[in-house]
Amino acid sequence: MAPITLSVASARYDHMRALFDGTVTFDGVDATLTSADLVSDIFDRMVREQAFDVAELGLTYYLRTLDLTDPPFVALPVFPARHFRHSAIWVNTASGIEKPQDLAGKTVGEFAIYGTDPGVWLKGILAEEYGVTPEQCRWVVGGVDAPMAPLDFVSFRHPAAVDASPAEGALGLMLEAGEIDALISAHPPRCVLEGSPHVAPLFGDTVAAEQEWFARTEILPIMHTVVARRDLLDEHPGLARTLLDGFTASRDAALAHYEFRRGTHQIDVMVPWFGDVYERARAVLPTDWWPYGVAANRATLEAFLRHTHDQGLSDRRRGVDELFAPELLDT
Repeated sequence: MAPITLSVASARYDHMRALFDGTVTFDGVDATLTSADLVSDIFDRMVREQAFDVAELGLTYYLRTLDLTDPPFVALPVFPARHFRHSAIWVNTASGIEKPQDLAGKTVGEFAIYGTDPGVWLKGILAEEYGVTPEQCRWVVGGVDAPMAPLDFVSFRHPAAVDASPAEGALGLMLEAGEIDALISAHPPRCVLEGSPHVAPLFGDTVAAEQEWFARTEILPIMHTVVARRDLLDEHPGLARTLLDGFTASRDAALAHYEFRRGTHQIDVMVPWFGDVYERARAVLPTDWWPYGVAANRATLEAFLRHTHDQGLSDRRRGVDELFAPELLDT
């Protein structure tokens, strides 16, 4: 039987490298791997044009597609991007914000759209841990280091009780100038990278804050999933598991590389002390710290779905099993 020809798009993460270089393949699939400088460009093309057969997609954007009359995608329990997010919020040092509760009544910027994956996680943490809910703040949305209209490949949605509008300038510059009080972004603004004295992280020791939160919740937040065209999976029974197996093998290759390189203190990485960072991370995280499959991620996904509904980004609270290909619910 001739192999199935598929286009697959993802950022070039270390755990995707084996698929990109051909070390790992999808069994019975002739896959063309595509990437982009900005992963949001992949999201845009997938949602707007269905430009790929299989693609990485931000979890919140995927959930928006499920609200469509005829949802075009179904997810695989593969999670290319995970990241602790206490480190994704900065404040203006003259704003009077010294602790999370001080955000109430303040103006907060959010990169790209109201309800990004980092934004959903941070708003959930702020609400559940510190009592600061989104309607207590004013929100402005746009680009970080250059003006940008909110992303429009999904609808700009927020509850009526939440004041959210497009920003008039670049959010990083507005933060440094004190025109907004805080900023949520997956990427630090230039003023942070350049060490401006006018900005600071909300959580001073972000690593300590994230590790303490992880110790209590056992959650390493999921940002992105992988989706496939629904009609494609209907046409090819068993393809969903084949894809999951390939993505898993690529992830395992990356983990095996880091474990093997422990013997040389990760000498193939240019970052000094990276070996020490890796050892400290292994001491804090569980053995299976980057799991794929439904069962190992159920609690994390349930938290994200709860936050999404609580923040008015979905009409109802979806169940985890609604998100993924039925043949993979046993994973």
